[in-house]
Amino acid sequence: MERYVPSIAAQFSLKTSETIMSNLFTPTKVGRYTLSHRVVLAPMTRLRTIQPGDIPSPMMADFYGQRASEGGLEVIEGVSISIPARSYLGAASFYHDGQMAGWKAVADAVHAKGGRAFMQLIHGGRQSHVEMTGGVAPLAPSVVPFDGVAVTKDGFVPASPHRAIEIEEIPGLIEEFRVAAQRALDAGFDGVELHGANGYLVDQFIQDGTNKRTDAYGGPIENRVRFLKEAVEALISVWSADRVGVRISPSGEWGGISDSNPEATFTYVAKLLNQYGLAYLHVIEPRIKGDSTLHEGHPPVAVKYLRPHFSGPIIAAGGFDRDSAMAIVEAGDADLVAFGRHFSSNPDLPYRLKHNLPLTPYVRDAFWGGDERGYTDFPAYQQELAEAV
Repeated sequence: MERYVPSIAAQFSLKTSETIMSNLFTPTKVGRYTLSHRVVLAPMTRLRTIQPGDIPSPMMADFYGQRASEGGLEVIEGVSISIPARSYLGAASFYHDGQMAGWKAVADAVHAKGGRAFMQLIHGGRQSHVEMTGGVAPLAPSVVPFDGVAVTKDGFVPASPHRAIEIEEIPGLIEEFRVAAQRALDAGFDGVELHGANGYLVDQFIQDGTNKRTDAYGGPIENRVRFLKEAVEALISVWSADRVGVRISPSGEWGGISDSNPEATFTYVAKLLNQYGLAYLHVIEPRIKGDSTLHEGHPPVAVKYLRPHFSGPIIAAGGFDRDSAMAIVEAGDADLVAFGRHFSSNPDLPYRLKHNLPLTPYVRDAFWGGDERGYTDFPAYQQELAEAV
């Protein structure tokens, strides 16, 4: 595994590093919680559960505990709400009581450092395989050609053919979101985030490239957001709106998603969500596709056109570094910035960003499964200095 080794100059950078007083490092409110800074841990699918049973592993608690900070926010990686909702073997889920202790350990590890943890809830929809769904065809709003992938015991494989959801099945799917939200509350988390991004089920309903329905859940945008609306209200029924967030990805490309007019569609989504008084809206910039940068150097666009329509906190995500994160918060287009790849290899990322310290390179080969290597074995900066002496 690659390891950053500080130079002699870097070893003394605690005394000489540039600390800029930026709004990125000042307190802010997210729903009912006051945070001490605005650097957020983005949800990352890391495939580290214990099999069978998708049991949250002790190294997952270590990972989140290492990255927790006083008054910092972590969003916990896409947690599937049922067996048919799963997309990736080893990914997080929360649908049976045997998972409770593992998730309590994760929440406790974050709280021990004074942090806040929101659990992200997801249904993968058509992005799945029969080995992951319990043998049933993956679900989608409509049957549309799709060449995406899932992860099984054989690694990344083509997704199985999907089927269209019958309208009478929808209340049951919404109830699965509600039950998972209750489990997150019982496990001691601070809130939940609805995963409405990256071409998973909620996103498949929102965007007209994947939603060809002609009933009350398809056609005009008012109908296509009905599933999103009902899922949000189910989470609010458990948590209250000020402890619920939503993640979206306007113009995103992960999962073969598309819309004929993404700006109009997601402006409507922002206006709809603004009515609830949510904890936050979490927006992935389209320059990112999953764990890869598609459009290097592109300025943020999605957050900018949504800002006038959502009055609550906005978390921007996707391809940010220190300078661009400070800039978007200073401009007022976002209130917080989420980091994934850089946070994966820098457990003390908020501290490093604040003091302009070197970042340890991330290890892409460890993103999608494995053991502690490239996951929990990254030292904090002070530890790096001690090891380099």
